[in-house]
Parts: sequence; structure tokens; C-alpha cells
Amino acid sequence: MPDDEKGKFSAEIDQDVIEAALKSVAKRTDGVEVAVDGAPTLDTPAEAASPEDPKDQELETLKAQLEFSMAKGRETLEKLKEEHERLLRGAADLENLRKRAVKEKEEVQRFGQERLLRDFLPVIDNLDRALEHAATAADFESFKKGVAMTRKLFEDTLGKQGVRSFTAVGQPFDPRLHEAMQQVESTSVPPNQVVSELVRGYTLNDRLMRPALVAVSKAPPQPPQPASAPDVKPDVKTEEPGSES
Repeated sequence: MPDDEKGKFSAEIDQDVIEAALKSVAKRTDGVEVAVDGAPTLDTPAEAASPEDPKDQELETLKAQLEFSMAKGRETLEKLKEEHERLLRGAADLENLRKRAVKEKEEVQRFGQERLLRDFLPVIDNLDRALEHAATAADFESFKKGVAMTRKLFEDTLGKQGVRSFTAVGQPFDPRLHEAMQQVESTSVPPNQVVSELVRGYTLNDRLMRPALVAVSKAPPQPPQPASAPDVKPDVKTEEPGSES
């Protein structure tokens, strides 16, 4: 079957099928044969072709019923054809929707971070200006100030995206926010407290993105206690009875 005919219904019934059905009906009328158009054949007796003949009336009734059934069949086929075409259109719409969703997903993966990256372009511009200034000027303080301003811009840009840093120095050690890298003995700071911050921690929309790497205080070891001397009882002389003093 050619590709352009797939999925199609035909409501046409061949004339040969109709003639075969009429001939089959004619055989049931006790030998009375009728042509396809309902007229008597040449070898049919004249009395058999009389409209008052009950057999002719029965034949006409059967023919009407056959035509009615054929009309209903054609109507049913048309409805099935329309329903089939509607389902094909629905399947095509779903396929188009799937392809569009895949394309949009690819677009998001490729260009979804465009707004974020655009916000960081001024940071790169300021770094370029600072490097150009450092190559032509010997004013270290100005260079330092420019780098500090660039860092502030970078931090503000992160803040617009929900990224914020937090300070851990002076806070009690919290394993949910901090990661201890070393312990430091201290007599001025209570034990289990952050005394220095090796790497700053960050949150994204109040959710931890990176823990802070910190140094935690601990109490210094206690000096050894001197050993106590054993108790020694003094010798007491007892005088024997009758001895002279």
C-alpha cells in the first residue's frame, strides 16, 4: 500500500458486491430471479413480475432493507474515517508539542545562564582597567583601592543572584555550617569556637552552598599535678612500767 493511502478508510462499495448481494436475495424467492435494478429478467414469467405478487413484495422489502443497511454501513465508515483522521491529527499535535519542548529545553540549557553571566561582565571590565592601570602607574594604593572596588562589585553581583557569604570567626563551631580544618590551643577563647577562617562560606537563597573552612579552639592541656607525699606518723616512745625517769 502506498504511503499516502495509509490511515485512510474507503466508504465506497463496489457494484459487483451489490449485484452479488441482490442475486443472493433473489435465490431465496423460490426461483424468481430479478435483475439488479429490480426489473424482471427475460425468462421470468409474466405472472411472477406482477406487482401484486407477494414474492415480489418480499423481494422489494429485502432489497430496501439491503439498501438501508448499505447506507448505514457507509455512514458508519464515514464516522470511523472522521474519528481516525481526528486521532491522527491529535497524534501529530502531540509530536509537534514534544519536539517543541525538546527544543525549548535545549535553548534553556544553552542560554539559561545568559542573565547571570551578563551581570558579571562589568566585573571583568573593572579587572581589565585595574591591570592596565597597574602597568602604567606605580601608585600601589590606587591599585589596591581599584581591586577592592572590583571585589565589592563582584560580591554585589553575587548578592543579586542570591549568593551571600557569612562570617564564622567568633561563632561556636556548627558542623552544619563549618568544616574544621585544624584545632588551635587557646586560653583566651572558650573551647570549640571558631578562631580563624581559612575559606569563607556561602549560601544560596539561605541554603548552604559551601561550608566555611575554619580553625577551632581547644583548651590547652592541664599541667601535671605534683605527687603528694605519703603521710608519716612520728615515732612515739612508750615507757615501760617501773622504769626510772
